[in-house]
Amino acid sequence: MARASRTPEPEQTPQTTAATSEQPNPAVVRTQEYAGGEGWQVGQTAPSDAFRALDAGGTGEPTGPVVHSHPGGYARQIVAKGQVVTDGVRRELDAAEAEESAAEGEQG
Repeated sequence: MARASRTPEPEQTPQTTAATSEQPNPAVVRTQEYAGGEGWQVGQTAPSDAFRALDAGGTGEPTGPVVHSHPGGYARQIVAKGQVVTDGVRRELDAAEAEESAAEGEQG
């Protein structure tokens, strides 16, 4: 035999819903967020666009140094000015710097 209930379930009570949406939970404290500033480190805002030319031979591999205006031809934009520098952007910048240092080492 099924038991009939006259009171609605707690999640269906309008008073419960109104009270929880109006009052913030005092146990939850929002952390203060600070801007990372402008620069090329992770979490900072990129001070300018960053591009890297792609291999014209058809492989699509990045080649050459990082430049701050479109180099013409095929190129990949690493990050746009004003966007947050992520781990992936930082890896791309580090890879370009490593390749440039290796090329200078071979020439010198």
